[in-house]
Amino acid sequence: MELNLPTWLTLMRIALIPVMVAIFYLPWAWTHILCAVIFSIAGITDWLDGYLARRLNQTTRFGAFLDPVADKLMVCVALVLIVQADPTPYVAISSAIIIGREITITSLREWMAQIGQRGKVEVSSLGKWKTTVQITAIIILLMSLDQAMQPLKTPGQVLLLVAAILTLWSMILYLRVAMPVLKNEGDQLTKNGDIPIMHHFKDMRE
Repeated sequence: MELNLPTWLTLMRIALIPVMVAIFYLPWAWTHILCAVIFSIAGITDWLDGYLARRLNQTTRFGAFLDPVADKLMVCVALVLIVQADPTPYVAISSAIIIGREITITSLREWMAQIGQRGKVEVSSLGKWKTTVQITAIIILLMSLDQAMQPLKTPGQVLLLVAAILTLWSMILYLRVAMPVLKNEGDQLTKNGDIPIMHHFKDMRE
């Protein structure tokens, strides 16, 4: 496994996660601002590693796997911290939607990769817009946890709600693309005699 510059940037993004969590709980007045700065740096490296990988022709399978993992870890951990500090319904529901979508689509991509159909669920332009809005909302919400930045709370919540809507929209688009493959796999299982598990339960009840 060769580690190039884009991959090192992705690994640095992952390494920033425990740093952000540790700083978040320090008893200092400006910790939330610093967390927003750290998350902003992570967001910049998210764009930079992809740009460098294409520019330097250093795209690798490991980098393609690691990059979305790093993104999802940063976003999910940051949302958990924000909900813990500000457990309002808008933030909690939006965060639950975003985290639930990330788990669902990650599982879908893994399964599609196993059957050689990974290319059908690649990141779309809508997914990139969704990620941009998510990162912006999280930065604003982290800053709003600072007493001097509380006026940013409402704009941050609105942006997070928009991010949740984009998240659901992009998930629906992914599932629509994957649905023919899912249906075909189910038909193949039935054709080969591997009856889906729900049919087994039905037979047991009868």
